[in-house]
Amino acid sequence: MIIRIAEPAELPRLRELERAAGELFRPLGMDAVADDEPPALADLERYRAAGHAWVAVDDSGSVLAYLIGETVDGAFHIEQVTVHPDTARRGVGRALIAHAAEHSHRKGLAGLTLTTFTEVPWNAPYYERLGFRRLTGAALTPGLRRIRAAEAELGLDRWPRVCMRRDG
Repeated sequence: MIIRIAEPAELPRLRELERAAGELFRPLGMDAVADDEPPALADLERYRAAGHAWVAVDDSGSVLAYLIGETVDGAFHIEQVTVHPDTARRGVGRALIAHAAEHSHRKGLAGLTLTTFTEVPWNAPYYERLGFRRLTGAALTPGLRRIRAAEAELGLDRWPRVCMRRDG
């Protein structure tokens, strides 16, 4: 597996991955999450052009997963990490997060942040196993508060969510 910046022609594939991974939420009664539209191509291109859209590809060059993010309040904020369900549980997501952590370190950032569902097994519990901790109250930076407010406007607060951080 190789991790590299996404190529423009691969951006539609990222949307396909998002739709496939979204289906995993349906059995949890989270149909609205499963039905949510993936990031628009223009948004994906913005991350790609900034150097913040990484893909994991197999030996044949097929995109298996992706991660997008940006700097928020001195940390690299993971906006989305998505692994195709057929590739899950093989360390691909973990490798993408490790790549984001290396990027964060090279850029002199304080660590990684993300927001996620607390009760979805491959969300908050998974990230805790990777060394992320839950943030509350004063630990929430202004940027994380803005992100959470935008998520609430989208209706994601129908299910418990949390901000998380991994230092370093």
